[in-house]
Amino acid sequence: MSSAGASRNVIRRLISAAQHTACPCHGCRTGGAHNPIHALQQMRKYATPVESLPVEKEYAFEVAAANLRFGEGVTREVGMDFKNMNARKVAVFTDPNVAKLPPAKMAIQSLEAQQDVPFVVYDRVVAEPTEESWRDAIAWARQQDCSHFLAVGGGSVMDTAKAANLFTVYKDADLFDFINAPVGQGLPIREKLRPLIAVPTTAGTGSETTGTAILDITSMAFKTGISNRAMKPVLGIVDTLNTRTCSRELHISAGLDVLFHSLESYTAIPYNERIPRPANPILRPAYQGSNPVADIFSMWALRTTVKHLPRIAKNPGDHESLSQMMLAASFAGIGFGNAGVHLCHGISYPISGLNKKGPKYKYPGYNVDHPIIPHGVTVALPAPAVFQFTAPSSPDRHREALAIFRDTSPSDPSITAIPDNAIGAHLYEAIARFLDGLGVPRGLKAVGYSKADIPALVEGTIPQRRVLDLAPGIGDVAGEDGREHLTRIIENSMEY
Repeated sequence: MSSAGASRNVIRRLISAAQHTACPCHGCRTGGAHNPIHALQQMRKYATPVESLPVEKEYAFEVAAANLRFGEGVTREVGMDFKNMNARKVAVFTDPNVAKLPPAKMAIQSLEAQQDVPFVVYDRVVAEPTEESWRDAIAWARQQDCSHFLAVGGGSVMDTAKAANLFTVYKDADLFDFINAPVGQGLPIREKLRPLIAVPTTAGTGSETTGTAILDITSMAFKTGISNRAMKPVLGIVDTLNTRTCSRELHISAGLDVLFHSLESYTAIPYNERIPRPANPILRPAYQGSNPVADIFSMWALRTTVKHLPRIAKNPGDHESLSQMMLAASFAGIGFGNAGVHLCHGISYPISGLNKKGPKYKYPGYNVDHPIIPHGVTVALPAPAVFQFTAPSSPDRHREALAIFRDTSPSDPSITAIPDNAIGAHLYEAIARFLDGLGVPRGLKAVGYSKADIPALVEGTIPQRRVLDLAPGIGDVAGEDGREHLTRIIENSMEY
């Protein structure tokens, strides 16, 4: 799209925002008081009104995160950690690329320095894990019967190690016993898992802090996962040296994951609006909705990412920014690991899954032999349209986000002058401009999707209840109103 065309689109959207509310309840105009219950009832035109649901809302939230060790070169301490834990045998997980790089070599050398800490290495983890790759890793781990686990790599490696750990303890369980409902059974984890230390080599997933593990169910053409506090590592070793070998493209994709972990968790429904209230604390989900503790971590990570990710895109050798992004990834992990994510991630899963059979887009800068749209990019593609949609649910929070993207404060007159019903349109433009600066493809068309793919993308999003139930304003996501809103969001994500 030409710059002139893009400018005309910007002007049209902002004029529309000034004349009509961006609120998805449609009929609500800018004049008069905005009644949120009435608006929500209008929006949920085929769903049960909120106030008549005979289900108790949540009243509590929990905070859980792995212990973190942050510093330059701290990977070399991992051997001593396992020695201190009296490890009988350590299963080391990595991938074929990381296995050749300094972070994995340093971890192996640290283990070798401890004469009575035996270990075995699994280096077959694949980027964007699948059901097949997880089953291979699980079978290997069950055969090895290790007492402790070590993951050295990005989110794919850490998530695979978490799954291998889980199913080493649950030797007779099937993969779908623990995969999130409604795709799997989503059973609670009642047994104590074996200690896992995670050493991230990308500044992105925050998996070193969470109990979440994601995989691609290729037969269903979307991603899902397992999310349970019991799976979180006992220690995350955040070594600022470990991302220095990443490509520029990997830095950007990983950083986009941090960006939207932060923004989605901050704008998720409040924890005390989530339903139903669990009958037993063990049933309280890891993704609980926005809460005061998660908010602090998410907002720090958002500010840090908006500041430092563009610097890395311009100069991947900026060590200060690389270090700050490592910390931001872990902070965002603590934020979303306790609050959750919502629409960007929910929509991203079928974008990634359908690519393998549909567009078969292969993102530049990734050393793989199969089609891939990196996770951070799939999350970013629908983001402008997502936050335009969610803005009416909490204008003040979205106003804060807009101020961050504009490098100012929420009290700046240029921010306070924007009416609540126009915040979404302005945030749309701010996010789109930020993504442009990083060279992210301008919407789904740019990675090979067409309007004909929208129904399949909607159908692939619907099962993501773990995250969609935290999305503000979506209504009954499995009903007609939810499909209507998802369709509109994805339509508005085709190009910008």
